[in-house]
Amino acid sequence: MNHNPPVPPCSPRPLHHLTEVHRRVQTAAQLRARGISSAETTEQCRPGGPWQQILPGVFLLHPGPPTGEERLHAVLTYAARERGAGVPAQPGAGEPHRPVYTEAMITGLAALTLHGFSATPPLTALDRIDVLVPRMRRLRATGCARIVRTASLPTPEEVTGLPVAPVPRALADAVGELTGAGAVRRLLTEAVRGGHCEPAAVVRELNNAKLLSRPHVVDAVDSLLAEGRAIAEDRLYRMVQEYGLPDPVWNVDLRLPGGPHLGGLDAYWPEQAVAVELDTRAPRQGNRQDDDALWSEYARKREHLERLGITVVHITPRKLRDSMEQQAAVVRTALMASGDRDPAAYVVVLPR
Repeated sequence: MNHNPPVPPCSPRPLHHLTEVHRRVQTAAQLRARGISSAETTEQCRPGGPWQQILPGVFLLHPGPPTGEERLHAVLTYAARERGAGVPAQPGAGEPHRPVYTEAMITGLAALTLHGFSATPPLTALDRIDVLVPRMRRLRATGCARIVRTASLPTPEEVTGLPVAPVPRALADAVGELTGAGAVRRLLTEAVRGGHCEPAAVVRELNNAKLLSRPHVVDAVDSLLAEGRAIAEDRLYRMVQEYGLPDPVWNVDLRLPGGPHLGGLDAYWPEQAVAVELDTRAPRQGNRQDDDALWSEYARKREHLERLGITVVHITPRKLRDSMEQQAAVVRTALMASGDRDPAAYVVVLPR
């Protein structure tokens, strides 16, 4: 017996405009638009039937386990502001249509897998898929969908055509569900080593999620910050070598003769009195006062050195990663301009 109900030829929303996965994942509203009643949908989803209800109001139009892609689309369809969002009234014959998922994005471990992390399970191995929505949305966790709420949604990144939370936010949501120190450390380390984001962005999100009170997270963050600084220092060394800058002295402390300590520097050119300082600030307490205090410390040191005639070039790890050539040009300009400045005060240079 054929249990597939006929689709009227004048159906207002045919399926040729949809991608293959969107033909298999349909909402009750979309099925009604095709002329399929609620009763017929219920019949199709009977035990042993050809369809199944994967989430409330969301149906999978084939038997058997859903694929990872189908689960992602089902969760987004369930959580999006408008179930049928993005389905045009008059679909064209061009590119397959992709629904717009309003106020919902994949986060947590599933998002990290989509971002290309190797330390996360494949999508089919995840019991639940985290989806980030505004705090006031009335949704409940059910089936394979775990609802994560936030007061302010970040701007999603598009990965394989899906809205996905940025890596720092996805990391925080994933870490919030993990209890093993090893798993947390592996995720944070891969985020930095893989070039997905900088440590400061991760620590900021962990602060916002109030996760730095957990000892296993604090230990992982300590490793993350050490890893991030080592990577930034290596990039700084490569910048000097690859762009033909003069060799500086590396990792030094400056002092006035017989006087106070002036601060540590990552690179220093004594003849030109030019210094480079890496900004690897990552406040731990999650409030603006800590960030302001750290910035004030950097600013005071810089102002003191510049009063002594030393030019300080302030570089963030992100700038080194994304625009190394531009940062090399800034340093080269400072070195070339040294001849036009008054001689700097004499300072003692010591290994750090």
